[in-house]
Amino acid sequence: MLSNKLSKYTIILASNSPRRQELIKSLDIPFTVKIKEVKEVYPKELKQAEITDYLSTLKASPFKSELQENDLLITSDTIVWSNNKALGKPKNYEEAFNMIKELSNATHKVITSICITNKSFQHVFNDTTTVTFRELLDEEINYYITNYKPFDKAGAYGIQEWIGKIGITKIEGSYFNVMGFPVHKLYKELSKL
Repeated sequence: MLSNKLSKYTIILASNSPRRQELIKSLDIPFTVKIKEVKEVYPKELKQAEITDYLSTLKASPFKSELQENDLLITSDTIVWSNNKALGKPKNYEEAFNMIKELSNATHKVITSICITNKSFQHVFNDTTTVTFRELLDEEINYYITNYKPFDKAGAYGIQEWIGKIGITKIEGSYFNVMGFPVHKLYKELSKL
């Protein structure tokens, strides 16, 4: 299996996200978590997957000089694309409310890019999932933000949480991509090594 094939590598996941850690763990691949802070700023002319490709690559840059030959670094970035703009993580309650309100009774895209970096190569790939919410009541949005505090999630929601269960009416593509990690694509790309 993949864990045997990757046994020569030390896999490093550069993510604080408990969801990403849980999802990579579900592939039965041993890994360690290392974090380096990166200012997540991208050129304003970038759109959709260009943004996440850029940011997932940027997140790998502070590690490059210290990677060993057998290290395999995994970085990623997720955005919600709605009304021709990127929705990242909300900074406060009001921003979270406005984001979810914008997604209410509408369809949006969730885009995640993953960057695999080694001392001798770097490979970036992405996945897009289309998600539709029914019309959400203000009290439902307020309840969700108050009780689930989605300030660490792109678009201010977690598909696996209460708001996803009661509000999402349609999904096209990978459910796990919406959680922030398209594990099917990660598995496929790691299998090529």
